[in-house]
Amino acid sequence: MKKHIAVAIDGPSGAGKSTVARHAAQELSFIYVDTGALYRSVGWYVCRAGADPGQASQVEPLLAGLDIRFGYVDGEQHVYVNGEDVGDAIRTPEMSMAASAVSALPAVRAFLLDCQRQIAAENSVIMDGRDIGTVVLPDAALKIYLTASVECRAQRRLLELQQKGIRTTYAQVEQDMRQRDYNDTHRAVAPLRRAQDAVLLDTSALDLQQSIDAVKQLIMKVMEE
Repeated sequence: MKKHIAVAIDGPSGAGKSTVARHAAQELSFIYVDTGALYRSVGWYVCRAGADPGQASQVEPLLAGLDIRFGYVDGEQHVYVNGEDVGDAIRTPEMSMAASAVSALPAVRAFLLDCQRQIAAENSVIMDGRDIGTVVLPDAALKIYLTASVECRAQRRLLELQQKGIRTTYAQVEQDMRQRDYNDTHRAVAPLRRAQDAVLLDTSALDLQQSIDAVKQLIMKVMEE
């Protein structure tokens, strides 16, 4: 059995990567690394500073004063930006777009890359994002490309936002989803794509528990090798 196992899960926005990865990690006693939260936190920090998240000249000077950490309270993961628990503030549609914008900036990706690799070197991890298997952890023991139809992803995201009391419409969520997909797959730096050796897992016809179980089965198979 391998000492430390790194699992990379990539896929488009709203595919359920974070939820599935978090539950699978908890059930297998792995460390869950929410890379999306890292980029959302940078986007939130940039926006609160009044800067344009898509402009490198405005974002780069802010990175020197930025500290992002993960913490756990009663088993739940919390994200802290310069000591402040940002909670659901980084989970809004606006922060989703801000995250997409800052993630296209080389300086931001370099800022977060070393942090992610260090965590994976010291622990068995499940890490999800857009370029984990292709860029961040190219030597991961297991790579999964988790996806679902855009209609399915938009419906799931709408329900998630409604449960958080955020008012929006299916049409707006789907439009944002399609725009996010375009941005992620067409950016110049580390675009979203399936790694050649990644296992394709389409969860359109699966519920949450079935998706978690499918990921766990793939991981357990690697663990037994």
